[in-house]
Amino acid sequence: MAKIHRLMPQNPRMFRAEAVRSERLSPSLHRVTVAGPDLASFTWLGYDHWFRLFLQLPHQQRLRLPEFTGSRWWQPYLAIPEDERPHCSNYTVAGFRPEAAEMDIDFVVHTGPSGELEGRAAIWACAARPGDALALLDQGLLFDCPEDATEVLIAADETGLPATTNILRSLPPGTVGRLIQEVPTAGDRRVLAAPAGMSVTWVVREDHTTVPGTAALAELRRLTHADPAGYAFVVGESTLATEGRRHLHRAGLPKNRITFSGFWRHEASEAA
Repeated sequence: MAKIHRLMPQNPRMFRAEAVRSERLSPSLHRVTVAGPDLASFTWLGYDHWFRLFLQLPHQQRLRLPEFTGSRWWQPYLAIPEDERPHCSNYTVAGFRPEAAEMDIDFVVHTGPSGELEGRAAIWACAARPGDALALLDQGLLFDCPEDATEVLIAADETGLPATTNILRSLPPGTVGRLIQEVPTAGDRRVLAAPAGMSVTWVVREDHTTVPGTAALAELRRLTHADPAGYAFVVGESTLATEGRRHLHRAGLPKNRITFSGFWRHEASEAA
């Protein structure tokens, strides 16, 4: 994460929930729908509203969560003995239905050389059954487009797809700009609701040996000039985020008009 963002809640709340449905959306994306009484009071902000997801370990009978006040949850989390400490990772709200207190969470499905699932959260998601416990810690928004922005430029790999999907549907109708969205396969593309002035460029990677985000970055680098009064949002693999920001700044966009976040790093992908 580039910095503690001003749109993050000062006193984030923990919400308990449980899985109610699980389905494969596309070759690389799996959705788990969760629900629970706590979620009835979750205030969804749209855009890239994100959270910390807590999952109990396979050997546990119950989910143990850190006890904390204010925003200081990390040290209490680390204080939990390792064999009881829940897995924690970051995710974006893929969809929210307040009337049913239901939330959709989309997981990127990574596989190893032999086709085995990789990543604790994805393994959990693909095996999730109704009643499986989880919790989420509200973290607010990263997307922070100035009201005077002349255009919006978004670039992401597949880990940013839930965020970009909801950002497009949350943008004001008159917004103009472009989304560069990289996905592993053509089957991962979807119809996106967006303002008429927002174009969508799908970049299909196909080659599974290519580092995710590389293709989106190459497409982004085709842009040689950025309007200084615009705004950019670049997320996904760490190199895409950092190099994308560097390129856009060189193309003329001020640093304070670029939000960037490395959701994960290629060398540490097994911990995602």
